[in-house]
Amino acid sequence: MELYLIRHGIAEDKGLGIKDEERSLTKEGRQKTEKVAQKLVKLGLSFDLILTSPLVRARQTAEILIAEKLSSQLEESSHLAHDGQISNWLKDWLEPRNYSQNTQLALVGHEPDLTNWAEILLWGEVKESLVLKKAGMIGIKLPETGSPLGRSQMFWLTPPKYLL
Repeated sequence: MELYLIRHGIAEDKGLGIKDEERSLTKEGRQKTEKVAQKLVKLGLSFDLILTSPLVRARQTAEILIAEKLSSQLEESSHLAHDGQISNWLKDWLEPRNYSQNTQLALVGHEPDLTNWAEILLWGEVKESLVLKKAGMIGIKLPETGSPLGRSQMFWLTPPKYLL
């Protein structure tokens, strides 16, 4: 299985009297995210499912990916909200679904959670060494059998500037 960890696009600043979970993408954030999504389509990428954080800016990012036809299926997962734990997501969401090895799954969420998840999948621990920019993406291949923690392989790390 391939996981694509996608950070939401540029959002409204914190502290503008808006609850964090209600912060929207800015006009620039929407435009850049649309351009990134269009480039992913041109590269021939598609997802069997896009799973998103319930926070507005992540949901809007996921909806842009759907609008650009990167997938036809979208679901929300509270595991992708702030401070979600990958071990809980694996146990409660991924393992029960028993996806095939050919599945391509996009997870739209937040920092530092996405890079923490990637590092746990790659090295079994958080090392704070990966950087994921807004509207950027990390691709990780999970092993065919056994726990993916510390046993997965990164095949993609792209800041959005290389896709614009």
